[in-house]
Amino acid sequence: MIEVVALVCFINAPERCKDVHLSFAAQSVTPHQCMMYGQMELAKWTRGHPKWQVRKWKCGRAGLFAKA
Repeated sequence: MIEVVALVCFINAPERCKDVHLSFAAQSVTPHQCMMYGQMELAKWTRGHPKWQVRKWKCGRAGLFAKA
């Protein structure tokens, strides 16, 4: 399974950041598909969290990145 890992920071306090992990429901998502569709997933997350800003993001195998 592939997941999107994004570094998001609080808009009013840019030094306050955290990692957000977004997993895809489909088991057969490729890294290329994650890079294409990950932006849409991040846009959905951002709409639900308007006080946070995505600084950077990447795709990888679920569980590979340490959760903060």
